Amino acid sequence: MISVTLYRNTECHLCEETIADLQALQEHIPHLLTVVNIEGNKELQRAYALDIPVVEVGPYRLKAPITRQDLEITLKAASERERDIQSLHQATISPARPVTRGDRFTGWFANHYILVLNLIVLIYVGLPFLAPALMAAGINTPAGMIYKVYSATCHQFAYRSWFLFGEQAAYPREAAHVAGLVPYGVATGLSEEDQFASRAFLGNPTIGYKVALCQRDVAIYGGILAFGLLFGLTGRRLKSLPWYLWIVVGMLPIAMDGLSQLLSQPPLNAFISPEILSYRESTPFLRTLTGFLFGFTTAWFGYPLVEETMADTRRYIQEKIHRAAKLGVEQSRPAGEEQG
Repeated sequence: MISVTLYRNTECHLCEETIADLQALQEHIPHLLTVVNIEGNKELQRAYALDIPVVEVGPYRLKAPITRQDLEITLKAASERERDIQSLHQATISPARPVTRGDRFTGWFANHYILVLNLIVLIYVGLPFLAPALMAAGINTPAGMIYKVYSATCHQFAYRSWFLFGEQAAYPREAAHVAGLVPYGVATGLSEEDQFASRAFLGNPTIGYKVALCQRDVAIYGGILAFGLLFGLTGRRLKSLPWYLWIVVGMLPIAMDGLSQLLSQPPLNAFISPEILSYRESTPFLRTLTGFLFGFTTAWFGYPLVEETMADTRRYIQEKIHRAAKLGVEQSRPAGEEQG
């Protein structure tokens, strides 16, 4: 039987109408209805207050105004989805098939995948910070290996990277107009237009040593890790971010900051009039902010979708283990003995 959750508040005639419609559909499309009053719960109020009533049926969500026809279509879709999943499990699970190590690993991974993903992201974003620490300690060969590996995925321009163990945390280009920070060209004596020199420059004891990922990439993966930790701590219950919010909050800011910078500088600025788009260099703050928003919202959009797949996998493995255990009991019963 499918489960239906209805979010409401106390003074809501639309909520009463929706509940009545669901009760009327109960005989035609059986379902288990749970009504949740959001009053007094700040998290639920932030999520649902503007859309009450909200009906959630599996992966489907309806917001006010909700007609009886909307409910019937959604309940049928959820019911058919549940039947399809059960049919798939029945077809793929043979009672005579034993539970393998692969099955147990799959079940373990489906339960702990968010821990695995968080560890992978933590290692990926953490190693670039190990590189400058090794450089400062004089352990240059392992540090150089880290820089080389990450150079395949990041431009590593020094004027767009964080620095550790030096006088400043960053050395932006003069064009960024960041008050209080010595520009990259002044601090290093290198040309701010020489991208190859900026990529090769790792730092020194005075300036410090750069992190092996640029500021924006650090923020992107930091945002993914931040949501991954939040998702795990909340028991993987957070719903997927609506796609339009992902675009508006996550993608547009980073696109505007990155593209306006790219198009305003050589060689692409040769094709664009300065009157349309003047030369600009983004700041460490903007690169960090837009990168974090992109990483956090991308994980918010994607991880709950992964959870839906993993939930199906967990049900599949649990059913297989249950059938295997039941088969073991039946096979251990003497022939001809009936179950009491």
